[in-house]
Amino acid sequence: MAAERGGCSLEAVPVPLPPEVRESLAELELELSEGDITQKGYEKKRAKLLARYIPLIQGVDPSLQAENRIPGSSQATAAVSKQQKSRSTNSRDERFRSDVHTEAVQAALAKYKERKMPMPSKRRSVLVHSSVETYTPPDTSSASEDEGSLRRQGRIPSTPFQSHSNVEPWLNRVIQGSSTSSSASSTSSHPGGKPAAASNTATATAAATVLADLMAHAQLDNHSAPPDVTTGLVEHLHHERPQVASVRGIPRGYNSSILETADGVPVNSRVSSKIQQLLNTLKRPKRPPLKEFFVDDFEELLEVQQPDPNQPKPEGGEMTALKGEPLGVVTNWPPSLLAALQRWGTTQPKTPCLTALDTTGKAIYTLTYGKLWSRSLKLAYTLLNKLTSKNEPLLKPGHRVALVFPNSDPVMFMVAFYGCLLADLVPVPIEVPLTRKDAGSQQIGFLLGSCGVTLALTTDVCQKGLPKAQTGEVVTFKGWPRLVWFVIDGKHLAKPAKDWHPQVRDASADIAYIEYKTSKEGSTMGITISHASMLAHCHALTQACGYSEAETLTNVLDFKRDAGLWHGVLTSVMNRMHVVSIPYALMKVNPLSWIQKVCSYKARVAVVKSRDMHWSLLAQRDQRDVNLSSLRMLIVADGANPWSISSCDAFLNVFQSRGLRPEVICPCASSSEALTVAIRRPPDLGGPPPGKAVLSMNCLSYNVIRVDTEEKLSVLTVQDVGQVMPGANVCVVKADGTPYLCKTDEVGEICVNSGATGTAYYGLLGITKNVFETIPVTAAGVPVSDQPFTRTGLLGFIGPDSLVFVVGKLDGLMVVNIRKHNADDVVATALAVEPMKFVYRGRIAVFSVTVLHDDRIVLVAEQRPDASEEDSFQWMSRVLQAIDSIHQVGVYCLALVPANTLPKAPLGGIHISETKQRFLEGALHPCNVLMCPHTCVTNLPKPRQKQPDVGPASMIVGNLVAGKRIAQASGRDVTQLEDNDQARKFLYLADVLQWRAQTTPDHPLFLLLNSKGTVASTASCIQLHKKAERVAAALMEKGRLNVGDHVALVYPPGVDLIATFYGCLYAGCIPITVRPPHPQNLATTLPTVKMIVEVSKSACILTTQGIMKLLKSKEAATAVDIKTWPTILDTDDIPKKKVANIFRPPSPDMLAYLDFSVSTTGILAGVKMSHAATSALCRSVKLQCELYPSRQIAICLDPYCGLGFALWCLCSVYSGHQSILVPPLELESNVSLWLSAVSQYKVRVTFCSYSVMEMCTKGLGTQTDFLRGTAGPDPTTVYVDMRALRHDRVRLVERGSPHSLPLMESGKILPGVKVIIAHTETKGPLGDSHLGEIWVSSPHNATGYYTVYGEEALHADHFSARLSFGDTQTVWARTGYLGFLRRTELTDASGERHDALYVVGSLDETLELRGMRYHPIDIETSVIRAHKSIAECAVFTWTNLLVVVVELEGSEQEALDLVALVTNVVLEEHYLIVGVVVIVDPGVIPINSRGEKQRMHLRDGFLADQLDPIYVAYNM
Repeated sequence: MAAERGGCSLEAVPVPLPPEVRESLAELELELSEGDITQKGYEKKRAKLLARYIPLIQGVDPSLQAENRIPGSSQATAAVSKQQKSRSTNSRDERFRSDVHTEAVQAALAKYKERKMPMPSKRRSVLVHSSVETYTPPDTSSASEDEGSLRRQGRIPSTPFQSHSNVEPWLNRVIQGSSTSSSASSTSSHPGGKPAAASNTATATAAATVLADLMAHAQLDNHSAPPDVTTGLVEHLHHERPQVASVRGIPRGYNSSILETADGVPVNSRVSSKIQQLLNTLKRPKRPPLKEFFVDDFEELLEVQQPDPNQPKPEGGEMTALKGEPLGVVTNWPPSLLAALQRWGTTQPKTPCLTALDTTGKAIYTLTYGKLWSRSLKLAYTLLNKLTSKNEPLLKPGHRVALVFPNSDPVMFMVAFYGCLLADLVPVPIEVPLTRKDAGSQQIGFLLGSCGVTLALTTDVCQKGLPKAQTGEVVTFKGWPRLVWFVIDGKHLAKPAKDWHPQVRDASADIAYIEYKTSKEGSTMGITISHASMLAHCHALTQACGYSEAETLTNVLDFKRDAGLWHGVLTSVMNRMHVVSIPYALMKVNPLSWIQKVCSYKARVAVVKSRDMHWSLLAQRDQRDVNLSSLRMLIVADGANPWSISSCDAFLNVFQSRGLRPEVICPCASSSEALTVAIRRPPDLGGPPPGKAVLSMNCLSYNVIRVDTEEKLSVLTVQDVGQVMPGANVCVVKADGTPYLCKTDEVGEICVNSGATGTAYYGLLGITKNVFETIPVTAAGVPVSDQPFTRTGLLGFIGPDSLVFVVGKLDGLMVVNIRKHNADDVVATALAVEPMKFVYRGRIAVFSVTVLHDDRIVLVAEQRPDASEEDSFQWMSRVLQAIDSIHQVGVYCLALVPANTLPKAPLGGIHISETKQRFLEGALHPCNVLMCPHTCVTNLPKPRQKQPDVGPASMIVGNLVAGKRIAQASGRDVTQLEDNDQARKFLYLADVLQWRAQTTPDHPLFLLLNSKGTVASTASCIQLHKKAERVAAALMEKGRLNVGDHVALVYPPGVDLIATFYGCLYAGCIPITVRPPHPQNLATTLPTVKMIVEVSKSACILTTQGIMKLLKSKEAATAVDIKTWPTILDTDDIPKKKVANIFRPPSPDMLAYLDFSVSTTGILAGVKMSHAATSALCRSVKLQCELYPSRQIAICLDPYCGLGFALWCLCSVYSGHQSILVPPLELESNVSLWLSAVSQYKVRVTFCSYSVMEMCTKGLGTQTDFLRGTAGPDPTTVYVDMRALRHDRVRLVERGSPHSLPLMESGKILPGVKVIIAHTETKGPLGDSHLGEIWVSSPHNATGYYTVYGEEALHADHFSARLSFGDTQTVWARTGYLGFLRRTELTDASGERHDALYVVGSLDETLELRGMRYHPIDIETSVIRAHKSIAECAVFTWTNLLVVVVELEGSEQEALDLVALVTNVVLEEHYLIVGVVVIVDPGVIPINSRGEKQRMHLRDGFLADQLDPIYVAYNM
């Protein structure tokens, strides 16, 4: 049998092991799994036990034998004795244990072959940090669950590990276990090698796919490949963003091994094989396609799950309300709880009431009924008479008072509770706040505030332990009201005056106390319980449990609330019982303590949770003399948890031989709102025999009860929680919507009508009505009763013998695609996978989050400190499979966190709502994450089907019929604006400069500022002219250049750049301005310089001495071939020479300069600018900005291309104004430089880029209010619907409406410019407010591309486009931008209505996904908003997967928090599933000189594995 189970380590043992050895072995396994001993300790003890029975294999290291078990043989020691079998040797959290379930899970897993999933890649520092932090050295036990037990060892840098040989061995183990570095060789050594530089695209593509497949398979064969840890391939020496104009193509002559194949698939890349693997995984068939849709707002169709015609439906008749037995009449029953206390306190003062134990289990104090009465009286008197504020008593009857007592001090709590009742005050018991950041503490503060609490009672010891402010007073906790803290130890209480007597009234409907409850969402509500309810509940419990006077009860539960309070503080006093209170801290040290106390006190009743039974099972081996025969009732307070049955059964199996009778175990069901709902009674109290049901989980997910006979895998075994309480009526109603009665075979919410339930949520009228005043109705709509019922939040049904069965709680309910799943069930399945190896102390939280209109299941588990990356990933994929096959539901997100880091509830469980809150805020800090949106999200909108093309002519006709005008706009007519004589004179800029040098030689044109804001250099008209002449002379003599030769100007921003530009014009050469390489980042910036020089066919480079040295340096040689530079001249000390004659172009259409830039898609293009176009551009800018010689303007732009170049080098000479030049790079060391220049020189016009503006506004905050927009009507902003834009439509919406996107008008169109909107495919003109490509026609349009490097397909089409219909004569330039024109109500200077132009984004950049057009910036904006640590984001697509790259500005610990937040926000706002989330350091996303992101370059870097990411998550 053992061998069948899968390689049990005992199979080679010939000697049968004696039972006691087997038992010890099983106990060892349990200890190990509980974290009570370390792996090493376990191996040692195990070896010792087996030593004399293993003569054959003595030389083998015992740990090896232990390891060769097959995963999944969790019952490895199946050969142990029968009695042992009951405590399964595998130790998940036993509350959720069920042997049947474990076998089901293992069977389900066996059906799957290991599904291959791409492992996430993680940077080594992240790995080490997550495991070292929580790894406990062998000598300390990792079992403590105290808040303080996790001593963070801080982040250990990842370098010293390799060098220090004296690192502690356990630490070494962590490092080796977790950061197996995998080198790139694992992927590059595939057969086939690298294909030759692909000349034929088709073969290249084929090669790429074959290769991708090969790579995918190479990794698939071996599932346990080492984790993919990206080693630091790129050293980022400096953190500023490398300002690289990076280039996608690679010039001829470059190393061909880094060439891409035609698809953009780099040949040698680990990343692409990962993505291929992900695609293979995603190709598996999804759930059946869904037919119907509902409309969300307008045409965004989100799929809705249609009911499956074959789904199970309830078939029983309608249930009838179930009546409990009547409350018996008891002679001499006190009229109120206080009357009972008074009676016992005065007539039986010596009787013990409550015994408190310390953490060693010794009884430290026994409170008698006499003492309880006298001390409560003293407290009541003190509270009412001795506490004043401004001479008024601080408290009046009915005021609420907080009770803050630790779980170890039941005595003081009891005194405080009864003292408040006697004073007619309302106690609100809460947990002791330990720190300002306790889980849920803020919500408790909200509760106290809403209850108007101003006073907190506590003990001396507790008050000393609370965090203090500087003044020595207790701090005000976050979200709490200001409280007066009053210590109730004896010395602070006053003796009541002789004539003072408390009023002990009959029980009334006034509030007696408020119990707090935390809802599923994490909000805390106070449930009010009246004096009458409190009394009725005590009465009902006394009758149901058959309590009698002077009985002894042991209570393990929290005495401040729920069953612990009802049995151990209230009902016990009613019946003069003796309670032995067992503190949680003692249970942690000695889980058997409650059983020992039952024995020593001969207790008749014990109140426990299934967890306490499970813990005591683990420890019972030491106690042979335990006897439980005195117990008549063992009340299991969480009997309503379906998984408590396994603890009850296991407990009975072990302790039946020690006097425990089976009928003693009494599960009960309770809820904060309805108090006790049902409890199982022993037969002597008239209870029927216990019931058990094996139910089909699939049917339960449809709320249908079907007993499962076929031993299917997915079943839920539940036990009854007994009968309805005396005096109560119970019915089961539909949980949502109108409370219709359920059918007899249908699961619903249990509702109770009795005098013993809570009455309201304090201060919350709306939900109170819904929960406490429900009127159940029959199918015909007839009310079942005239009395209101209280909803319990328990889901269940009434079984045979009128027994109540509970299958789950409303709080743990997750509704995915109309099917309902219970969080506890999912936890149990996850724990059954192989908890022993993996989950730390069985700590798993399961909850749902709403993403895209449906619940999505999230599972968070604490992993054992020594778990390796590989273990984690394997466990995660197995859990996914198990949950999929047993519950038929997908898990949206699986997160693993280091041991002991989940927020704890007061008694050690996991605080679920706080965990959920942290998950949503990105504060969970997981060390592993697996998201599965592709498999879970089935309600995405239908992909858009493009309509068959409507021709351009029909579009025009359609617009005319609809009364829409064609979208056209133009700037002012240039011809009317100035005398054309001047325009002709100013046709050549070289002429203009000579004319200015003669007429206004000393007029200052340029003023360059350095980072300190002082003037670095200036140039007047004559200085500029003379310098240009010297440059021209040098070009002809030294450079031996001819007219028409191209010259590259490689200068930092400054006057030299401008002077050499005019020098080239004087010599008849064609200048090309080039950004100099960055000395700290030559590897990425120098190739771009080289490329522009080569592509522009420059015959010569002009530069400074410093840059010249750099271009020829050793460092440069590693980046480019420095032998192939053309002639390099430095212009630092050129001789003063005049040119014999300054060149004058024969025609204005001759080339003036080349404008080279790298587009955001990584394409390098040089645009040809003729002399005519150059002067037309200057003229339009001059007219628009009203520039003339007496003006000063400030420019903070890069001078190398586009408008920045025109403003630096051309416009001042043309218009004669003075330009104050601020190089944008200087802002990095002095953010306020540009704005202080603007204010110091009182400049009216300034130019800057978005990146400059952003830098200033981020750096300077509110000092930037004085900036205003362009001339003309103020630019308007419209809000468009982002979802319509995806369909290429413009739909205006109100500001603030969902999915709205603000667009600001692009300012006034320049004089002489005409703009039209053309259809992107048919090239026909579009109507007003239609989205299309913006086409421009103007005298200064460039004449064409000089060359486009990288995409030969871009032709002159860009410069000489004609409309396909309508005005087919005008020649337009296509801008490549999507936008629309909209006629506004405003008028411009000419009295015409103003046409506003709105630019939506670049056409090249758009992503086509699911048939819709997305703009990266919109997705990026959403992502950046998702978490405060996201500094920047860029998105691109690869093989139809959306890849999101996020820069993390924060600790690497936060990296994995971002994966879920990014996936959520993109799903919610854009209806897209993110395929890969890449988390990188700040500054990795390349940005070009204009501040635009270079997404394609980033994509190439990612695919070539050059980003050194912190983490790469592949969403499944």
